Amino acid sequence: MTERRDDAEEREGPVIRDKRRIDPKTGKVRESAEPAPGSSPGAPETAADEETADLKKQLTERTLDLQRLQAEYSNYRKRVERDRVMVREQALANVLTELLPVLDDIGRAREHDELNGGFKQVAEGLEGIVGKLGLQSFGAPGEPFDPNIHEALMHSYSADVTEPTAVQILQPGYGIGERILRPARVAVAEPGGEAEPEEPVEPETAEAEDSEAETPPKADTADED
Repeated sequence: MTERRDDAEEREGPVIRDKRRIDPKTGKVRESAEPAPGSSPGAPETAADEETADLKKQLTERTLDLQRLQAEYSNYRKRVERDRVMVREQALANVLTELLPVLDDIGRAREHDELNGGFKQVAEGLEGIVGKLGLQSFGAPGEPFDPNIHEALMHSYSADVTEPTAVQILQPGYGIGERILRPARVAVAEPGGEAEPEEPVEPETAEAEDSEAETPPKADTADED
């Protein structure tokens, strides 16, 4: 009998049982059909649920950390870019501010028809370069006076205006972007200018003045010896 049982086992071959908890094909946790020794039938499921919950918690924490780091890096890049733009604008504004007197001389020479020859070419080239750098001039006669962009150097009254108006541009203003490098220096006129009526003279004062005018001066009498 023993020899027959051994022969039967040899014919069937060895039996291999896969007891791994993780399925190598799907990567999922296998549900164990046989409970572990000394444990209740629901223990494996409870342990698997706890492990899954712990993994989910760690994944959530790591995700929040990554999102926080990404937000900090994004804010850092924006701050660096903003500072870089501000430094560039400040440096450019300093250079253009030093060139404003030269542009004023060119403008005065053009007004007196003295801008000709090689000087004209140099002036036009300079104006083209500063224009490409973003320099803009402003200020025109007849526009309303704005203290944010105008500097009043002269003041007068006029019946031709209905509000404070820049009637003459003494020096044009310059700016780059939203930055004002120099306000336009102007002559301002306000509504008004009509002649004020003379104050009436009181009658008593007028009669007194007439009597003083009609009274002849007294002749000086010489003392008789």
